[in-house]
Amino acid sequence: MRHVVVDESGAGQRLDNFLVKLLKGVPKTHVYRVIRSGEVRVNKARASADTRVELGDDVRVPPIRTSSAADDRAAVPAREFATVYEDDHLIVIDKPAGVAVHGGSGVSFGVIEQLRRARPDARLLELVHRLDKETSGLLMIAKTRAALVRLQDDLRQRSGERAVGKTYAALVAGAWPANLKVIDEALHKYLGADGERRVRVVDADHDDGRRSITLVRVVQAFAAFTWLDVTIKTGRTHQIRVHLAHQGHPIAGDPKYGDFELNKALARGSAVASCRFERMFLHARALRFVHPVTDVPVALEAPLPDACMRLLHALESASASAHA
Repeated sequence: MRHVVVDESGAGQRLDNFLVKLLKGVPKTHVYRVIRSGEVRVNKARASADTRVELGDDVRVPPIRTSSAADDRAAVPAREFATVYEDDHLIVIDKPAGVAVHGGSGVSFGVIEQLRRARPDARLLELVHRLDKETSGLLMIAKTRAALVRLQDDLRQRSGERAVGKTYAALVAGAWPANLKVIDEALHKYLGADGERRVRVVDADHDDGRRSITLVRVVQAFAAFTWLDVTIKTGRTHQIRVHLAHQGHPIAGDPKYGDFELNKALARGSAVASCRFERMFLHARALRFVHPVTDVPVALEAPLPDACMRLLHALESASASAHA
């Protein structure tokens, strides 16, 4: 039997939809069959297909084999990632941009599948939280069930000694108002016309809205961009990207919520002289948490990727030239 702890990306989903995404390649008819048989349990209890799973729920999934499972595993390349911290209980890696954290939604495999392939003797490797494919930076992976449950419980804390602190570096278009330091806007997930998952800001009393809080600090202002330090108090899907874009300052290079003409200019190297930038400028640069076993505070940092540093240097050079 396999036990899966529901995280932010799965919270609020129907059990059948949650399992279809989890069990890639398994026919829906098979998914419904194991639910009806009672083999799937939510918090040790039987559940129906329309049961809504919530953050932290323990979902027991029976062993399910498909004819393509062996082929799928063989197609996953073994890969280790830059490790920032590791002990017997967890790993923190510096995820590169452009790599999904897990397979699904048109992606055959991600960080977790590649890491499991690279460490076949690992007893357990599970994502504690997620980062968007386009986002780089610090990502926690649990090596024990106890560490996974404790860290995910800590992630739900908005304040207190055990609250997890996640800070991102973001470069946004335009001049961010220095006095805009807190964004408290509810977010709603939905499927776009293209079938892609999207998120939008909704009224606080919206039936499907979830309160989302983002703290923003200006690090450096440039002629047409602002470098921000962004800390999230809630971990909603696409939270930073949507909150910043909703304020009229989309993240540079954001392919989903960004300024597409600006993104093209950045990629061509015409937006910032002598600098081509072909990714999204969002990097999970700092992580603070209490160790799930030793209870010792841990503070980690991941330096900005080279592409982001080159763009910042180009912006600084352009600003210096303009004031010369």
